Amino acid sequence: MHFDRACHPAAPHAKLHTPDWFVSSLMLDRALDAVLRRVKKLDRSHDIPYLAGYSTDGKTIYIDRHLPTSFKYRGRTIDVDRFLIMHEEVEKTLIDQLDLHYLHAHQIATRAEEAAVRAERVSWHAYDHFMQKYVKSVGDERLKKVPRDLDLKPYRDYHDWDLMRRMQKAIDDGKLPRASPALRKEIAAYNAAFREQHRDAARPRRPSGKRQGPRKPR
Repeated sequence: MHFDRACHPAAPHAKLHTPDWFVSSLMLDRALDAVLRRVKKLDRSHDIPYLAGYSTDGKTIYIDRHLPTSFKYRGRTIDVDRFLIMHEEVEKTLIDQLDLHYLHAHQIATRAEEAAVRAERVSWHAYDHFMQKYVKSVGDERLKKVPRDLDLKPYRDYHDWDLMRRMQKAIDDGKLPRASPALRKEIAAYNAAFREQHRDAARPRRPSGKRQGPRKPR
């Protein structure tokens, strides 16, 4: 195994020979802890489409009430809340602070979530398989207790792709001549994100089972 010189997390000025994966896992774990400390409120008393979400003001992270807090993996008990919280916090921050479109923010948040899962030496495939068993879609009859302040932008954005494509075609065909440059840019950006999302979903999966993620629409 390759070793590199790196700072020990408890003694930043002491140089130690440590494996690269050990250092990156420690740093990622600390980053995850920093994100978790920022959470003002965690709510597990509601039904949430695609397992997790956030309030419109970003102060509450919602996790579906029927999702177990952990699962067994190779004899270990793996807590899942921290990974879901990281995803939702990163996603919401990117949307609100950097004005990213939902699908772009979602892709980045999913990559961060996957990295955190793998840093815990947990298979992404096993984690995703566990999550999929509890997913409730937007039209699911089990959604009986949805919070009033749940941010619906992620669900609205995803399911508007057909509309966005129709609008793009109308612009291209000259049927919306008064469409402003800003609107044209907005629609084009959404469609580009949707195409990227659906292209990723259509790619053949490797035996390792790497996926885009278990919750909000992929």
